[in-house]
Amino acid sequence: MQPTATVLVYSDDSNTRAQVRLAAGKRPAPDVPVVEYVECATPAAVLTELDKGGIDVCVLDGEAVPMGGMGLCRQIKDEVFACPPVLLLIGRPQDAWLATWSRADAAVTLPVEPVEFANALAALLRRKKLASA
Repeated sequence: MQPTATVLVYSDDSNTRAQVRLAAGKRPAPDVPVVEYVECATPAAVLTELDKGGIDVCVLDGEAVPMGGMGLCRQIKDEVFACPPVLLLIGRPQDAWLATWSRADAAVTLPVEPVEFANALAALLRRKKLASA
């Protein structure tokens, strides 16, 4: 993995995107690279960024409008070659089964809890590092 990791954050809500950035900070764990964020407010922007390449992990808001992160996750898992791991933000713990349906690699509940979120993001970055080694 490169010295920095690129994390795509999708939500139509700028406050949710800010919560994600603040929760993980520049480095979610000491053993993972420094994180740079790419923010997207629309599904089209997500697809454009994934087409460009270089995304290490996607964080998708399951509560986003007009297309939720669960549907978008399922779409990119089907359509994007070598799709990066996806961390899904879900509205309530009972929605974890929907995260499984969407093929998300991990899920955390909203509002973003910093320690839980940073740990989940770091785990996906470690997994990405091992897969590329």
